[in-house]
Amino acid sequence: MRLMKLFRNPEIKTSALLFLLAEILFSVCLFFICGGAGIFAAVFGTLLFGGLHLLITAKRYQSIERLSEELDLILHRGAGELFKNSEEGELAILSSELNKLLNRLKEQSEKLEHDKKFLADSLADISHQMKTPLTATHLVLEELFTEELPVGERRRLVREAVTLLERIEWLVYALLKMSRLDAGAVEFEKAEISVARLFAEALAPLEIPMELRGIQVERKLGEKVSFTGDFEWSKEAVTNILKNCMEHMEKEGRIELEGSENALYTEIVIRDTGVGIDREDLPHLFERFYRGKNSAGTGAGIGLSLARQIIVSQNGTIRAENHPEGGAQFTVRFYKNVV
Repeated sequence: MRLMKLFRNPEIKTSALLFLLAEILFSVCLFFICGGAGIFAAVFGTLLFGGLHLLITAKRYQSIERLSEELDLILHRGAGELFKNSEEGELAILSSELNKLLNRLKEQSEKLEHDKKFLADSLADISHQMKTPLTATHLVLEELFTEELPVGERRRLVREAVTLLERIEWLVYALLKMSRLDAGAVEFEKAEISVARLFAEALAPLEIPMELRGIQVERKLGEKVSFTGDFEWSKEAVTNILKNCMEHMEKEGRIELEGSENALYTEIVIRDTGVGIDREDLPHLFERFYRGKNSAGTGAGIGLSLARQIIVSQNGTIRAENHPEGGAQFTVRFYKNVV
C-alpha cells in the first residue's frame, strides 16, 4: 500500500523510469559482450540498486511527509517542534530553518497581540482622560445658563471653563505628538542648542502659574553649555519636566536648574523642593498614563512619558530620583556620540 502511494508521486515515477531505461541500456550492451553477465546485471542491478534506490527514496519522502504533518499541527494547534530527532542532512537543515521561521512568526504574533492589548488599554485611558474634563466643562456651561448667577460667580465659572478647555487642548496635542513619535514620523533637526536659551523658553509658558504659586527658579549654568538636537522638541520635553515639578510642589517652593558639559555629554539637572517621588512610583514614572501616589489628581500621566520619548529619540537619557535634601530630581544627558 505504501509502495503504491509512493509511485503516485510524479518524481518517483520519472526517477524509476529513468533508472529502468539506464539499466536496460547497460544490460543490453553488456549482453553483447557476455550473455551471462548481461542477464546477471539486468537481474542483480534491478533488484539491488533499484530496491535500494526505492528504499532510500521512500524513507526520505516519509520524513518529508512527517515534517509536513508536524508543520501542519504547529500551524493549526500552535504547539510542538519540528523534527526534534532528525538526523544530520538536508532535512535536518530544512527543519532547523523552519523552526527558526516559526519562532520568528511566534514572536511577531506575540508582539502584535501585546501591541493590540496596549492599543486597547491606551484608547481606554485616552477616553477616560478626555471624558473627565469634557464632563466638567459640560457642568460648568450648564451653571452659566443660570440667569440669577452673580457676576463674580459667572466670571469664576468662565475661567474654570477656559482652564478645562486648555487642558483638553493640551491632551489632544500631547497625544498627537506621542503618536507621531510612536510611528517614527518625526525627523529631529540637528542644531546646536544653548541650554540657557532652552531653559528660558521652556519656562516662559509656566511663568504666570509659578508666580501665582510663589515658586522661585534658580539657574546654575556653565559658560556656553550646549548640545546638538532639535530645539522645539527639546523645549517640549523640558517644559513637561518643569510642569511636573511645579504641580508636585507646595507654594513658596523652589526649582533649581543646572547645566554642564564635558567631552562625552551635556547634562541638565532639574530639581525641586516638593514632596519628592514615592519609592513605588520610581520604576513606573515614565510609563504612559501612569499617575503616582503624590499626583494632585490633575495630571494625565502623559508629560513625563512624552519627555522621555523625545530625549531618548535624540540620543539622550533621563533619570528620576529623590534628592537627599528632599524633592525630586531629574537628570537628563545628551550624548555627543551614539551610546
